[in-house]
Amino acid sequence: MLSATADREVTALDETAPPERFNPLRSFGHDIKRVRLGRKLTQNQLGTATGYSYAYVSMVESGKLKASEKFADGCDLAFGTNGLFAGLLRRIDEGDHPSWFVPYLNLERKASRILAYSTNLVTGIAQTADYARAVFRVSNPRASTEGIEDKVAARLRRREVFERDDPPLLWVILHEACLRTVVGGADVMAGQLSYLLSVAASSQVELQVVEFSAGIPATSTMPFTLLRFPDSPTVLYTETRVGGRMHDSAQTVESAQDDYDLLRANALSLGASTALIKTLLEEYRA
Repeated sequence: MLSATADREVTALDETAPPERFNPLRSFGHDIKRVRLGRKLTQNQLGTATGYSYAYVSMVESGKLKASEKFADGCDLAFGTNGLFAGLLRRIDEGDHPSWFVPYLNLERKASRILAYSTNLVTGIAQTADYARAVFRVSNPRASTEGIEDKVAARLRRREVFERDDPPLLWVILHEACLRTVVGGADVMAGQLSYLLSVAASSQVELQVVEFSAGIPATSTMPFTLLRFPDSPTVLYTETRVGGRMHDSAQTVESAQDDYDLLRANALSLGASTALIKTLLEEYRA
């Protein structure tokens, strides 16, 4: 067990050093540590209260690890901060996404079913870091390297929905163009397709491919996502180059559900889709 004195920190300030870039994880960790010390708790005691090890607490406080929602909720309970840290954690996630995407992100975290259809790029929640990095570099040509890396990290954090006690079912339909459009080069595509195969093997994911030869329904030429919930109506999300939009009109959502059913019917079977991805993977590796 670490003593309270072991948690003390001595910082030497170098006034000649350039100002350090703001790091939201480090700021979050500093706030956790400040309140913990104010409550006279050791890292071990906070870990016990939240269900984590003192090493986990240390990593979060140093900004080396993004806290989980469970940990943030546990801190609020242990500190009596009434949702403060849970809210700060949500804002960290939202800060690296465009504002128009935040409403979708908040709903994605609560969905029981995520039905995604992509036309030319692998759906974001199933992208690898290298693939996402290549996409962001093209779509944000003036962004700094650090800015791009923040966006990549934010995209990868979307996978955390599968760590919930009741993770959603993800059904992904990819047009063959998603697999043949070279993003970032052959090595990046090989890594992406390899990851898709591992994703497809999960009990929480179903993956289908619509071949070029199958064509696509005229009403489904754009990518879209349907979010289903246990106790509320299904929501449709569509996205264009200038932003995204949520749709909750019953007629609009029903039409999108019909489109999705038609796409599933015209796509390759789950097994045949996996076989095609394996074939393309070997082509990229060659």
